[in-house]
Amino acid sequence: MGRRLAIGVAICWLCAGICIRGEAAMTNVYDFTMRDIDGQDVSLSAFKGKVILVVNVASKCGFTGQYAGLETLYRAYTNRGFVVLGFPANDFLGQEPGTEAEIKSFCTLTYGVTFPMFAKISVKGKRIHPLYAFLTAKETNPEFGGAISWNFNKFLIGRDGAIVARFGSRVAPGDKKLAAAIEKALAANEPIRAASPIAPQQVQ
Repeated sequence: MGRRLAIGVAICWLCAGICIRGEAAMTNVYDFTMRDIDGQDVSLSAFKGKVILVVNVASKCGFTGQYAGLETLYRAYTNRGFVVLGFPANDFLGQEPGTEAEIKSFCTLTYGVTFPMFAKISVKGKRIHPLYAFLTAKETNPEFGGAISWNFNKFLIGRDGAIVARFGSRVAPGDKKLAAAIEKALAANEPIRAASPIAPQQVQ
């Protein structure tokens, strides 16, 4: 009996250790690999050092017009190390029913989207993708956690991979609060550009 108890305790500790190590591994968004809109795996570590705006998007929503503003933001700040990542989701009233090919065509032709788009995922409920479980859980995101309320919720990720702000669907891409948060995140640990060498002056 004692031997069985000891073995059981050992197994429990082993399982707990595996769980702890698994949770500890997911320390920021760079630990996730996602499938892009074309079906290719993309490690989010590819965006390390950039300021990232993560948005759950939909093609048939009252906020769908925000695609245009998101593209404007992307073009305005991309040279400073900013990127928008769009994640289509069909979680709210079936407002993203299309295939990845249909979504890509719609975004490109209707709004001229050039920022990275990803395959359709679930952002809430029992089928929630691990990335969104990470973004919304209070354990991993105590300051900005909480369930996704609707399409076009926005998470702002700093250059170090930490979540620095969150905005709801009604905060448009052109909102001054969002712009200020992006500017602040870009300014933090912004790479210092090397000064152009000064040509020596000729002595007369």
